[in-house]
Amino acid sequence: MDGTTLAHWDGSGSTHTLDLPCDQGDDRARANCGGMPLVHVPAGVTLTVRARNAGVDVSGVRGGLSLSTVNGDVTVRDSGTKGAVQHLVTRNGSVRATGLDARGVAAETVNGDVDLLCTTSPGTLDGVTRNGSVRVTLPADAPPYTTDTSTTNGRSTVDLPAADSADHRHRLTLRTVNGDTEVHRG
Repeated sequence: MDGTTLAHWDGSGSTHTLDLPCDQGDDRARANCGGMPLVHVPAGVTLTVRARNAGVDVSGVRGGLSLSTVNGDVTVRDSGTKGAVQHLVTRNGSVRATGLDARGVAAETVNGDVDLLCTTSPGTLDGVTRNGSVRVTLPADAPPYTTDTSTTNGRSTVDLPAADSADHRHRLTLRTVNGDTEVHRG
C-alpha cells in the first residue's frame, strides 16, 4: 500500500480488509475522497474489492478476482488466473477486461457495456447487462461453445463454432435488453 494513503488493515490468516476512510471533516482522510490508492497484490491471492461511487481498476493481478462497485466502472488489464472464476460486477458503469485469464467468467452490469477480451477459453462465460452491449473476444483457437445469446433491441452475432448438443464443456451466455451481443475469436 502506498505509504502516503491513510488506510487501516483488519484481519488475520488469509483474509485481510483494507479500510480507506473518506471523511470530509478529517484532514487526514480527506485525501482518500475521490482518490485512487495503489495496492500491490501478491501472485496467487484472490482479490476481493467492494466499492461504492468509485471505479475499480485492476492491472497485473495473477489470482482470482471478485470485483464489484456501484456507480463506477470495473476495469481489468492482464489479470486473473486460468484456474479461477472471475466475478466482475457493477451497476451504473461498464465492465471492461483485456488480457483476462479464467476458468470461468461472470460479468454483469445494469446500465453500461460488458467488454471482455480473454486470453484463455473459459469453461463458462456469462455476460449480462440491461442497457448496453455485451462483446466477448476469445482466443483464435477457442473450442466450440454452447451459446445462448439474447437481446430485445439490438442484434446478436456469434462467430464461434457451435458445440454438439451433448458437449457442455464450454458454455457462453450473453444477455441484454437494449444493445448488441457479440462473440468472436481473436
